[in-house]
Amino acid sequence: MTVLIEVLAGILFFALIILSVLLHECGHFIPAKIFGVKVTEFFAGFGPKIWSFRRGETEYGFKWIPLGGYVRLVGMYPAEVHHRHTNKLTKLADEARAAEAEEITDADRGRLFSDKPVWQRLVIMSGGILTNLLLAFLLFWGVFGIYGRPAETTLVAAVTPCVQLTKSQGDCSPDDPPAPAAQAGLEPGDRIVSFNGVRVESWSQLQPLIRDNGEGQVRLVVERDGRLVNLTPTRTILNQVPDINNPGRTVTVGYLGFSPTMVIVHSGPGDTASQMWTMSKQSLSALARLPVLTWNVASDMVTGRARDANSPMSIVGASRVAGDIAGNGQLTVGDKVASGASLLGGLNLFLFWFNVVPLPPMDGGHIAGAIYEACKRGIFRLAGKPDPGPADTAMMLPVAWTIGVLMLVMGVILVVADVISPVKIF
Repeated sequence: MTVLIEVLAGILFFALIILSVLLHECGHFIPAKIFGVKVTEFFAGFGPKIWSFRRGETEYGFKWIPLGGYVRLVGMYPAEVHHRHTNKLTKLADEARAAEAEEITDADRGRLFSDKPVWQRLVIMSGGILTNLLLAFLLFWGVFGIYGRPAETTLVAAVTPCVQLTKSQGDCSPDDPPAPAAQAGLEPGDRIVSFNGVRVESWSQLQPLIRDNGEGQVRLVVERDGRLVNLTPTRTILNQVPDINNPGRTVTVGYLGFSPTMVIVHSGPGDTASQMWTMSKQSLSALARLPVLTWNVASDMVTGRARDANSPMSIVGASRVAGDIAGNGQLTVGDKVASGASLLGGLNLFLFWFNVVPLPPMDGGHIAGAIYEACKRGIFRLAGKPDPGPADTAMMLPVAWTIGVLMLVMGVILVVADVISPVKIF
């Protein structure tokens, strides 16, 4: 029965990912239709078609490779572009324009994407990524507002007695030095109110103060039994702990040696936005290292090493994780729904930042091209020069192809790894 629940939950989550993709494409499709752009295809997935139907000039459907989706806007490359010099790159751009021109008729003039004003193109191309951001916000707000989220506080839950010099997690040995918090006299139940003279209001404020202190002196003031107590001055020590923005990586920072008390808080939209910014920094860190992280996944898979729980996943892996959550008998129904919604929210947030990258074929690449064109035309106008014409985005085709191949290779690696060596969260 558990296996059936896991499979059904994984299929449901996969369907919700596809729904997110379709909503992303709607973010492009709807403004394109409003502005009169000719749209010939609206598909979830890539490769051979599974199923489709046509309504008006647009074909809608699904394709076999579920690694995204697309809306085909006619006239993505400007038709009338003249280059001073001819080289391989300009020939490639001209060939792409010629191939696109084969499906353009005289009746389409004025309806091409490149014919539209820059502001309309910006609205069309940003609609998809803003849809992902909105979906992420609504999902996280729903989870944080209804179910709540765990949050650390400045209330001390436990004090680490020593800094263990070995990997052992047992009792302290005579050779292990006492932890700075224990040396200062910090006790469970204390609430830290001041760190080196800085008044502390939250854990998010206190944690970086400790980490940035290195091996510096520490003067703590705590609230104990309703009164303020100045603890014995001590010094933080350097220790290796997980990176805040990249939990799979350790950093050497200042260490005090205590555990904060965890509470469940119910958030409004402001706190949700704040939490999403923290998660965004983690997403951006992962995105910047995605090729390296994918290489590590491939290496671990080949050598048989255990998969890092913080390693990147494909939508297959995310669906398997959702299935594992649904099949865990120790979680309540509320726990499972909240975890699944958070997982889907995190995926949409990552897709937002992934598509913001200002390089083709991502949406950010088309946005960057439109902004470049507007700036160039503005500069020429201020300088009293003739209009330079549209920016030739077709010149970026080699970049688009290179990134497209890289994305395909990484996608295949992650899918294979998610089948052979999936991420285990329990």
